[in-house]
Amino acid sequence: MSNKKETKNKMGTEPVGKLMLSMGIPMILSMMLQAVYNIVDSAFVSNMPQNGEAALNALTLAFPVQMLMVAVGIGTGVGTNALLSKCLGQGDKERANKASGNAIFLGIVIYIVFLLFGIFGTGIYIRSQTSNPMILEMAEEYLRICCVFSMGIVFFSIFEKLLQATGRSMLSTTSQITGAVINIILDPILIYGLFGIPAMGVKGAAYATVIGQIASFLAGWFFHIKYNKEIKNGLSYMKPSLKIIGRIYSIGLPAIIAQALMSFMTYGLNVILGTIGENVVTAYGLFYKIQQFILFAAFGLRDAITPIVSFNHGMKNKKRINQGVKYGMGYTLIIMAVGLIVLELFAVPFAGIFGLSGETQDLCVSAMRVIAISFPLAGANVAFQGIFQALDGGMESLIVSVCRQFLFVIPVAWGFSFLAKRPGGHVWYVWLTFIIAEFVSVLISIWFYKRLNQNKMKHMEEAAA
Repeated sequence: MSNKKETKNKMGTEPVGKLMLSMGIPMILSMMLQAVYNIVDSAFVSNMPQNGEAALNALTLAFPVQMLMVAVGIGTGVGTNALLSKCLGQGDKERANKASGNAIFLGIVIYIVFLLFGIFGTGIYIRSQTSNPMILEMAEEYLRICCVFSMGIVFFSIFEKLLQATGRSMLSTTSQITGAVINIILDPILIYGLFGIPAMGVKGAAYATVIGQIASFLAGWFFHIKYNKEIKNGLSYMKPSLKIIGRIYSIGLPAIIAQALMSFMTYGLNVILGTIGENVVTAYGLFYKIQQFILFAAFGLRDAITPIVSFNHGMKNKKRINQGVKYGMGYTLIIMAVGLIVLELFAVPFAGIFGLSGETQDLCVSAMRVIAISFPLAGANVAFQGIFQALDGGMESLIVSVCRQFLFVIPVAWGFSFLAKRPGGHVWYVWLTFIIAEFVSVLISIWFYKRLNQNKMKHMEEAAA
């Protein structure tokens, strides 16, 4: 009786193409708004009357830790999302309740870790990337505030995925918009000092960011309590269950590593590019934040692919699984092709928004135009990772992440950096790294998908027989 009722859930009945759009568009907007935080901070900070470019460099050095916070929060949420969707597809509401409660418990643990890092670790981290005293001071101030008040980004990441798992993507997007709007309003007020508030510079950017994130968290928490009626809340469900936590991270750990590797990759590239020049670090850091606006759109659609395929995997519906893969991959490639065209056409005006000097602006433009060529390949890899997670292919997703964001990036970029520093060399040699890394990773992803699809579908057909 329960299972029959559960099949009426739109995740198992609505046409997959339409469902992918109805769930994916709010998730895409939500993820793109997440990128807005860093882009807006950078735009206002870079146009400060004094030391704007140094301040932008400071935010670039702090950025990998911010990415790591997002990675751990979202990865935990992705694991919860997939497990919760599968439990609801199977009609196992008790297990779904425990998945939700354990996710909140994990959010508390994650926040405590970043709080401690914010108090004790920021100075050591920043000093590993620069010896410039002005940049060091600004970066440390900014990062400490973001870590100490990281409860906003951590818990929003959890409640966002709880809403998405039940198909209420629009509510999670509303929560994200709330925080983004508050951040945009507060940035000029706190950075430049308006309406009688003293100018705080980089510290003002940090406070605007964390206040916006906390607002998003509170809105997401409210919507979860009010509208997620399929899920019961209570302290009893927050009691740690090693089995539930293990299931969350068997799915979510690859997502954490996928995004954490972005953090480690950026840190490693900051160090490598710093051997060429500080302006190269600034240019790449700015490009990376602009790129995130497009790449996060693919992440948003991936987060629609995962629960749709996972739900129908739980129902053992082979046809809808295949449709989820088809539409998910197709829509992702369209998004990334549009991103490629936009960056190729508007690279110069995008770089000009941030008030960079001539050479730094030229470096940023070259990064956009060269690295953007890899976007369709990157989109395919991101979509494959969402598919792997939904089909319990955590290891496959993890391997692809390691390949495209570390194994084929840091060593290759390090080698190209020597060519760039030689007489007559060019920095754009280093940008070729991303095209190479994504291309090789796509070949690996295709091979993994064929193997995983064959094994999963064979077992599904045997079970149906």
